[in-house]
Amino acid sequence: MNTHALSQGPLRTGPIFSVMFVGAFVAFLNQTLINIALPQIMEHLNISAVTANWLTTAFMLVNGIVIPITAFLMERFTTRQLYITSMAFFSAGTIICALAPNFYVLLMGRIVQAIGAGILFPLITNVIFTLYPPEKRGAAMGILGVALNFAPAIGPTLSGWIVETYSWRVLFFIIFPIAFLNLLVAFFLVKNVSETGRPKLDVLGVILSTVGFGGLLYAFATAGTAGWGSTPVVTMFIVCGIALLLFIWRQFAVAHPILEFRVFRYPMFSLTTIINVIVTMAMYSGMILMPLYMQNVRGFSPLMSGLTLLPGGIIMGIMSPITGRLFDKIGARWLAVVGLLITVITTYELSHLQITTSFNYVTYVFTARMFGMSLLMMPILTAGLNALPRTLNRHGNAMVNSLRMMAGAVGMAFFVSIMTNKAAAHLKEITAAQHIPLVDQAHIALASKESMVIGINDAFYMATILTVVAFALSFFIRKTKPPKDTINNRK
Repeated sequence: MNTHALSQGPLRTGPIFSVMFVGAFVAFLNQTLINIALPQIMEHLNISAVTANWLTTAFMLVNGIVIPITAFLMERFTTRQLYITSMAFFSAGTIICALAPNFYVLLMGRIVQAIGAGILFPLITNVIFTLYPPEKRGAAMGILGVALNFAPAIGPTLSGWIVETYSWRVLFFIIFPIAFLNLLVAFFLVKNVSETGRPKLDVLGVILSTVGFGGLLYAFATAGTAGWGSTPVVTMFIVCGIALLLFIWRQFAVAHPILEFRVFRYPMFSLTTIINVIVTMAMYSGMILMPLYMQNVRGFSPLMSGLTLLPGGIIMGIMSPITGRLFDKIGARWLAVVGLLITVITTYELSHLQITTSFNYVTYVFTARMFGMSLLMMPILTAGLNALPRTLNRHGNAMVNSLRMMAGAVGMAFFVSIMTNKAAAHLKEITAAQHIPLVDQAHIALASKESMVIGINDAFYMATILTVVAFALSFFIRKTKPPKDTINNRK
């Protein structure tokens, strides 16, 4: 085992964390910038909506492939090597996207971006848990939460303004110099903070992980549009399900697993991971349904739609460091309980939208919902990882981030599917009840909006049920101290 000790003093810790924070911020900002720009990209590159969606689907797929192997990468390579490599991939992918002459080059750039972005969050979280003692991790994770929560939230607003004013290429030209400068600074300031070794890569495990996680992400991403019962989707679910079962079996059979499933031996990690998955699904319900409601039902522009999400993002950015410090003092339980109570109430309120619901009301409720989530997101993640021995932190990181990625994909597909199916059913009921002829386009359009609102309300109602489950589970969270390192004993 090769180690490189790093001083715990602020002169060494501060620069490393600052550089990584900036890298994480631009990477997470990048995730939501492109969504608003897709219509303009479709027009400029002359591609269909189905083709354009691959720009987000491919990014998610590559993340799903890279994240599960981050524990191995963090054990095999130094912090400095991994961070510089990840930012180099991200910077290269960004400039490829900015200069892309056609869709295929743009898609390649998104894939290269995703390779770098997939490594960043697990790496930075592992650095925090290595540098900081348990009683100070909450504050550090709270600061990281600004990048995790605030950056994606301001993405739609920034993107909406840029797309309406300039070209979609400007999105990438804004990100590239920041990412490239961060890469240059990393050469001088980022040092290794963790132990490294020479673990053997489980090639078969990587293949099974790629097929399993990548296939599952793809299946959920396409199920909302292709239909849950379509042959390609069902086939993909079967294939990736078998691959995941074989992958899990493989992880218990090898000496150096890609994902260490024995992290679930620790009850608090298991509990907080379940809550994390549920909350992530519920959070994605708002992120995907609110723009649809504001643009397709209320008729607001992409910029105005983004402004609906902006105050919530600002609140999460402000609250993340505060909740981090509160976590260090009082633990995660009551932060989670209060946060989830607010989330339950506000999600339920969003299940009663109407065609005439005002912009201000939607913004207020959504902002209050994000405030509730800001109280619990980072504390439950920190509490779960705190329950693990130090040598299991990288494995817990890889596990919880893999599951969060899956929860995001499942959440998007699940809630879009509910909205679509319910809206179609309600449209038939409305047109039949009101005897609206198919040639009456004006009334058909109004009925379509009414049915879409009902479908969105049904999806938010299901999200409310999920958050109630998480709320009930949050009462069982308790404060724990990291146990002694026992990872080498794999009996």
